[in-house]
Amino acid sequence: MLVATPMAAEYGAGSDNSGPWMWCDPATGYRPSALVGCRAMVKLQCMGSQVPEALLRDCCHQLADVTNDWCRCHDLGSMLDCVYQELGARKGTKVFPGCRKEVMKLTAASVSAVCNVPIPNGVGGSTGVCYWASYPDA
Repeated sequence: MLVATPMAAEYGAGSDNSGPWMWCDPATGYRPSALVGCRAMVKLQCMGSQVPEALLRDCCHQLADVTNDWCRCHDLGSMLDCVYQELGARKGTKVFPGCRKEVMKLTAASVSAVCNVPIPNGVGGSTGVCYWASYPDA
């Protein structure tokens, strides 16, 4: 919360939790990027497989193409939720053989750091890990 408080004040967040991150809310008409390259990269990394350079480059370009920096973590989280749904993953289960859900979550949350793509709402600086990485699964 120490990081969020000055950031919230700087960007004019009110007590209603409003701020630039609210632009990422689908209720406002925002459509998250599918991040197809990142989806494949996260799956490979989670299983301990080597990620081809071209796939890493695709993922990083797709994440950088999210025009609102504030929405990058949101889009990574949406991508991860889609993978979980697609594979029928439940809390505490493996997503698929060789890949635990918690590992996939941390891998997805760190994509911005791997790609060196700025996220203003990350943990560990502007190219850190998405804030939701430390949240327990619902």
